[in-house]
Amino acid sequence: MTETAILVLCDPDLAQLAMLRELPPRVDVVTGDSEAAFKGAAADATILFNWSAPLSVFREVFLMCRKLRWVHSRSAGLDKVLFPELVASNVTLTNGKGVFSASLGEFALAAILYFAKDFRRMVRSQMAGVWDPFDVAVISGQTVGIVGYGDIGRAVAARVKPMGMQVLAVKRRLPPGNADPLVDQMYSADARIDMLSRCDYVVVAAPLSAETRGLIGEAEFAAMKKSAVVINVGRGPVIDEKAMIKALSVRKIRGAALDVFDKEPLPAGHPFYGLENVLLSPHCADHTAEWLDDAMRFFLEQFRRFQHGEPLLNVVDKSLGY
Repeated sequence: MTETAILVLCDPDLAQLAMLRELPPRVDVVTGDSEAAFKGAAADATILFNWSAPLSVFREVFLMCRKLRWVHSRSAGLDKVLFPELVASNVTLTNGKGVFSASLGEFALAAILYFAKDFRRMVRSQMAGVWDPFDVAVISGQTVGIVGYGDIGRAVAARVKPMGMQVLAVKRRLPPGNADPLVDQMYSADARIDMLSRCDYVVVAAPLSAETRGLIGEAEFAAMKKSAVVINVGRGPVIDEKAMIKALSVRKIRGAALDVFDKEPLPAGHPFYGLENVLLSPHCADHTAEWLDDAMRFFLEQFRRFQHGEPLLNVVDKSLGY
């Protein structure tokens, strides 16, 4: 007899589905990538796991389910997950926050070193067969500002602090007494201009919400040092793209390393492709060899907690969007 029905929105040929064999025998798993795949099972489903379905399919399947208690999203970002009916419901929502943070923290550190040591110039000279000595920068003693000090921001801080860098951070809710040992000074979102003016590197790791869309715009770029580098590992629209392209084009800032964009894939002919002071990552900075396995292992651990009545990790405040 089935005790629990789980709907998994994914390609039915997904390799990681084999990992769900670890679930107890009385758990019924139904997979599919369209509403039609779940018509017979949705009525009794208590868990909905959105692995990769677009928002439209996710919403339609959610509306078919009348007994849902928990929805889990593989992704950490929620801008393509939340919809009005889910927000208004009493169903618990969790996400993949933290599963991919280590790799994103490493990407931020790599981007800092890329610009500090000017690896682009080294590669260009090497390919041209030119011996071109030049001075490089030491990152110890320089300042990193993190916009959005959540799990990803903390992963960045944990990697740059041992390098001798000063860490500043913008956080929506300031902790009492600035208790985080990785951060030298915390700022509220309203004080971000002050923080940005002090930074050699700005790492944007904020989730996308109505509050954060366009958070870094013309005023923020105007406040930055001419030598500043912006690194975005959060969501593309948190930065005003037009304002960033302008700042990069006129060398108002030194450069940018970007893993996320307003539109993905980045369209052919986009200005970013032609800017020498931009490092582009096609939204794969967290795509390690094990990242999909890690995402499924996290769901299995979450299910164990759900089954035993233990608190779930990464419970989302749906009204805030994170």
